[in-house]
Amino acid sequence: MRGIPGSGPVPEPIDPDVDLSSPAQRRERERLRVSVLAAVAAGGALGAAARYAAFGLWPHPPGGFPWATVGVNVAGCALIGVLMVLVGEAGRAHPLVRPFLGTGVLGGFTTFSHYALDIQRLLEAGRLPAGLGYLAVTLLGALAAVWCAAALTRRAVRRPRRGGGGAREAER
Repeated sequence: MRGIPGSGPVPEPIDPDVDLSSPAQRRERERLRVSVLAAVAAGGALGAAARYAAFGLWPHPPGGFPWATVGVNVAGCALIGVLMVLVGEAGRAHPLVRPFLGTGVLGGFTTFSHYALDIQRLLEAGRLPAGLGYLAVTLLGALAAVWCAAALTRRAVRRPRRGGGGAREAER
């Protein structure tokens, strides 16, 4: 247990299915931790390489509007919306899919630290309207992208197949 000053001890999160007094379960937990770390690292390398390629294909001059960063962040958020529906809501996936694709690939692809740096550079260059516009366009675009992509993916996943009968045909 760890303590928070002034509030007493706070218990660590516990998985009731894991008995840490069992050496076999401790080894399994450690193996899973290493696997997740490897999946995130491999995915992050791929995502960062894809972002680097996108910036190479869509460069912006110093002081110019950073459209590549907007595009990368909005596209990455849309893909996160699709992934979360497919992995989290629509079915079971391998336990390393979300860490590899979500945290790794898409976490490495999107770049909100670069976004913050771009805003700072635009403001320091005296381009207040561009900096504030960039701030709003990226934020609203990213939120809209994840919401729309998730909604469209949910709709596509739930759509009955044509000609296959399915549950709706059985109800008729």
